[in-house]
Amino acid sequence: MEKLNYQVLEQSGYQGYVLKDAPVKVMQFGEGNFLRAFVDYFFDMANEHADWNGKVTLVQPIAQGLTEYVNAQEGLYTLYLRGSENGQKVNNKRVISAVKDCINPYTAEGFKALLELAKSDDLEYIVSNTTEAGIVYDPDTKFDQEPPVSFPGKMTRVLYERFKAGKGGLVVLSCELIDANGQVLKQIVNRHIDEWGLGEDFKNWVNEKVLFCSTLVDRIVPGRIRDPKEVAELEAENGYTDPLTDVGEVFGVWYIEGPKELEDKLPFKKAGVNVHVVPEVAPYKKRKVRILNGAHTGFVLGAYLAGFDIVRDCMHDEVIRDYMNKMLQDEIIPILPLDKEDCEKFASAVEDRFNNPFVDHQLMSISLNSTSKWRARNMPSFLEYVEKFGKLPAVLTMSFAAYMAFYSCDIQRREEDGLVCKRPAGNEYKIQDDAFVLDFYFAHKDDDVKTLVHAVMTNTEFWGQDLTEIAGFEEATVQNLTLIREQGAKAAYASVL
Repeated sequence: MEKLNYQVLEQSGYQGYVLKDAPVKVMQFGEGNFLRAFVDYFFDMANEHADWNGKVTLVQPIAQGLTEYVNAQEGLYTLYLRGSENGQKVNNKRVISAVKDCINPYTAEGFKALLELAKSDDLEYIVSNTTEAGIVYDPDTKFDQEPPVSFPGKMTRVLYERFKAGKGGLVVLSCELIDANGQVLKQIVNRHIDEWGLGEDFKNWVNEKVLFCSTLVDRIVPGRIRDPKEVAELEAENGYTDPLTDVGEVFGVWYIEGPKELEDKLPFKKAGVNVHVVPEVAPYKKRKVRILNGAHTGFVLGAYLAGFDIVRDCMHDEVIRDYMNKMLQDEIIPILPLDKEDCEKFASAVEDRFNNPFVDHQLMSISLNSTSKWRARNMPSFLEYVEKFGKLPAVLTMSFAAYMAFYSCDIQRREEDGLVCKRPAGNEYKIQDDAFVLDFYFAHKDDDVKTLVHAVMTNTEFWGQDLTEIAGFEEATVQNLTLIREQGAKAAYASVL
């Protein structure tokens, strides 16, 4: 069977949207699964629904990558967006044709092609997702390296080439998972300009003509299909092979921080896709962390003790699902600084996302580092609720006891990479967290409930404060942990509904 390309796609009888020729308007640092299932999908939709008529050239950000695969398929790849919407199973297939090709700047020919693209009159955007480690200052990065070692170094060199050619500015859309990603990138670029002596004229051009946008991305992208049987079935159905096949969840939203006029420049609003230009992304990040991530940390630890193993099964249990929704609707959404209806829609989508029939999301994988996760994701909602309403939030209070129960359930032994406990069902499980956290719980494995609760809540290294100073919290946690141990986590969850 032949590999996907335009001729093979036509022969296969594919009936979907395809755009073969268009000018390259986007330089994209990153050719991995996430960007191809997210950013390139949105640009592809813009071609179909907004007559954007643009292509994306991918740039391989590290020495090893997918350039040969992308170019062998003329930029084409198959994307499956899978999940649940309004309780209904969704499995959408789309061949993405927004990508033109891929450049490997670690070859002499590729580096030359990168600099040529930088000077293009058609170029409008630079997109990046070089992982959290990508936007960092590296003192070993030099201007005359081909290419400069770090991503900000490459960005500086690309912009300098464009400036020297007398071309206009660009919009930079950073998708790395760090706070203020666009602004951090801009700061490092400016540092390289100063240290490399590239001149005030160039520096002024960068700061006046190049719009560095911080963005918030949200889509789970499992990536490859790993089941050989399913791969064979899809190849037979499609009429081609495609090693670049990508899989993402059906939900996806992109928040771009920028001026209002950027919304009209970008093609996404006209295309009707879930991409939004906002004055700042911080409130939307808070919403994601408090609702999506907070829901995970808030219910999974007790759910695991109650006998559940994957997130989807939790959504099929009335008690666990209602417990999560009560936490979101009654205790988290009321204290968020965003439109209530918007938050409720996001929370509703979270239930669909957790109910994804295509993803077996293990509770134990979510449990990693739950001490710092509860502090970052749940404690702020807890404290703000107490301050606003003058009482304890019942579900979040219970979630803290469930965290303690998970970390102290019939502790067996301390191993080098974790703390081994025994679940009520009888199987052992390994807690993984910072060493000082695991050492603490092992040292307190013989404590009674009251002693353990006091020790945990007064551990300021864990929480940054003494939680016993919150009126009624210690007493409630003693009662909740006792209930979990005596009647089980599910009965404890039911008690707050």
